[in-house]
Amino acid sequence: MKEDNKKEFIEQVMQSQGILHKICNIYCDDAEQRKDLSQEILIQLWKSYSSFRGDAKFSSWMYRVALNVALQHLRKKKRSDSYSISDDLHNLVASTSESEILEENIKQLHHAIKQLNDIEKAIIMLYLDGKKHEEIAEIVGITQNYVRVKMNRIKEKLRKTLTPEPHGA
Repeated sequence: MKEDNKKEFIEQVMQSQGILHKICNIYCDDAEQRKDLSQEILIQLWKSYSSFRGDAKFSSWMYRVALNVALQHLRKKKRSDSYSISDDLHNLVASTSESEILEENIKQLHHAIKQLNDIEKAIIMLYLDGKKHEEIAEIVGITQNYVRVKMNRIKEKLRKTLTPEPHGA
C-alpha cells in the first residue's frame, strides 16, 4: 500500500510540477533559494499527502500546501536576515523584436508582482494561472468576495507600478 501511495504521489506531483516552479519563481530571487524552497515544498507535500482526501483537485491542494510552505519560508528568512526585494529595475531598452519587448514586459510584471505582499502574490499567481475566484478562495483560505476585492486592489497596485506617472504629478 505504501509503495502504491508513493507511485501515485509522484505521478500527481509530476503532472502538477508547474505549480512548484511558479511558486518558487515568484517567492525566491535566486536559483539556490528556489532549489531550497522546492525541496521544502516537496517534503511537506509528501508528509501531508496522507491527509489529502480528494475533496478538491490535487492541483488545488498542492497550491495550498506549496503557498503555505513558501510563506513560512519567507517569514523565517525575514526574521533571520531582514529580507529585502531587489530594487534594480531594468531600463526599458528600445527593442527591434516583439519577443524582446514581451520578455521585458514579463520581467517588469514579475518585478511588480514581487513588490506585492505575500497573500497578494499568491492571489495574482493563481489568477494568472487561470484559476476562478472560487478556486482561489479555496486555495488561499479566504472568501470569494474577499478574492474579488483583493484582485481589484492588486490590479490597481500593478497598474500604478507598471504605468509611469506623468512628470509633476
